[in-house]
Amino acid sequence: MVNLRTAAGIDDRLVVPGTLTPRFDALAELQQQGLIRHLGLSTVSLDQLAEAQRIAPVVCVQSFFNIANRAHAAGLAATAEQHIAYVPYFPLGSFSPLQSDVVEWVAKRLGGTPMAVARSWLLQHSPNIMLIPGTSSVGHLRENVAGAAWPCRPTPPPSWTRSEQWTPAQRIGSAVLRSRESP
Repeated sequence: MVNLRTAAGIDDRLVVPGTLTPRFDALAELQQQGLIRHLGLSTVSLDQLAEAQRIAPVVCVQSFFNIANRAHAAGLAATAEQHIAYVPYFPLGSFSPLQSDVVEWVAKRLGGTPMAVARSWLLQHSPNIMLIPGTSSVGHLRENVAGAAWPCRPTPPPSWTRSEQWTPAQRIGSAVLRSRESP
């Protein structure tokens, strides 16, 4: 899969206005040649998502989104409606001191870590959220999976397929397994 990044220079959390057509056309052509299997987008507006969808199917959208920064909530909702995976970047960061204190208080109350609370919140927020948690140790991997196993919404939308109804722990585990298979 290849994501079209629309980096805004120093602050790549901002949507860059304008058309994606020339760049996304080039990626779609490579896809038609069999050189790329899936296409995704990074930090785009709803109009840019619609523009890209008119060219070729989009399988995922990446945007800055977490428990403290929800500026891209409309994009998350739009991708959920279209069954497009949403991959938040900086899912565990950019908290203010006050936000950090609140997340820490919740974590202590639940017997977990602030990062586990942030991951769990994201996974409960929408069924199309896919996290790519980094880990450097088996202990950290266990923490990732344990946090994801906290209670989630009981039932996903009925129109979603069985694989889209995975629990958050299964989604994290699946992402970990896929990362091992990738070159």
